[in-house]
Amino acid sequence: MSLFEMAKIPMEKASKLINLDPNAKAVIEQPERTVEVSIPVRMDDGTTKVFTGYRSLNSTILGPGKGGVRFHQNVCLDEVKTLGFWMTCKCAIAGLPYGGGKGGVIVDPRKVSTGELERITRGYIDRIAPLIGEKKDIPAPDMNTNAQIMAWMMDEFSKINCQYCPGFITGKAVSMGGSLGRTSATGRGVITAVCEILKKKGIAIKDATVAIQGFGNVGSWTAKCAKAAGLKIVAISDISGGLVDPNGFDPDKLEAYAKTNKGVIAGYPGAKAISGEAVLEQDVTVLIPAAMELQITGKNANNIKAKIVVEAANGPTDSDADVILEKKGIPVVPDVLANGGGVTVSYFEWVQNLYRYFWTEEEVVERQEKMMVKAFNKIYDAAEKYHTTMRVGAYIVALEALAEPIKMRGIIG
Repeated sequence: MSLFEMAKIPMEKASKLINLDPNAKAVIEQPERTVEVSIPVRMDDGTTKVFTGYRSLNSTILGPGKGGVRFHQNVCLDEVKTLGFWMTCKCAIAGLPYGGGKGGVIVDPRKVSTGELERITRGYIDRIAPLIGEKKDIPAPDMNTNAQIMAWMMDEFSKINCQYCPGFITGKAVSMGGSLGRTSATGRGVITAVCEILKKKGIAIKDATVAIQGFGNVGSWTAKCAKAAGLKIVAISDISGGLVDPNGFDPDKLEAYAKTNKGVIAGYPGAKAISGEAVLEQDVTVLIPAAMELQITGKNANNIKAKIVVEAANGPTDSDADVILEKKGIPVVPDVLANGGGVTVSYFEWVQNLYRYFWTEEEVVERQEKMMVKAFNKIYDAAEKYHTTMRVGAYIVALEALAEPIKMRGIIG
């Protein structure tokens, strides 16, 4: 089963529960447009190498497309289509005036120079420029892309359009029109979701323990926000493996150590080393997968001991694992809700760029929390109403938000 087909399983369940018009379902479940582009790049040694890039525009039912661009050696069209579909659902759940989109380039950024990376970035924008824009499809950072790459993209797009175009892309540095509070937004949203589900389950924050798989941008900020909320992080991992400390980790000290240790947390003093996979199986209150897709599967789901799973990564739990976790009575706060803080603050950045008027960080944080809590309660209530999981509840909320505009716009009869 492809990742895209797997992603549609909870949508099928939600569609049946709410008796969704099959015509609306047919529109929602397929992307409006996918493109594959070739990007010829002059390498430092004088040769020319052709890279492959993708952009999938999943939906413009509620507004322009919105979604990140990832640079990774394993990027493929199926992955990009799936991530775009999830973005459509994520934006609909959050109440944002966006559809979903996603892009990627097949490249290992570790194996190219800074100059080559810049030329790849600009070449990608050159190829997809006719399809993107602040009112058409708005890119953002994703795996292995950052504020510097967003700056190159914005500069290239501005050159093509002969005007300054900050609103065409989000995730920029503040000096380039980015929003305060954007860097920490996804992690902050994850912890908002953690705190809300703990309230629903009657568990005090001071009594909760957390395991986090992943210590990249999302994982590290999730850890910092967890600490700020008063949660104890007793297990954590990155690409070098996992660590356990029942006394709890200080993510700031862990990050400082990693900077002196080739960017990894292996060997952190005072902690017990375990495998990265073992972090998923720790006996904790909340497990937060914040790494790659398909980490909790039918093969290891029976070993999950956490009372609650909150998904910070995109698609970390496969459909077989969902069934097992439901039978075990482990609630899963799904990715389309839990990691929606990033796109919410991306929306704030876009609004600020359109107005050329910028908010304080306190305003950003307050508005994000209000929107995240509102979205959480909508999904929790839908799951309760239909006696289903929060993942299916999330798709119920998304489908209901999309179905009426599809009909009213005359896309279906």
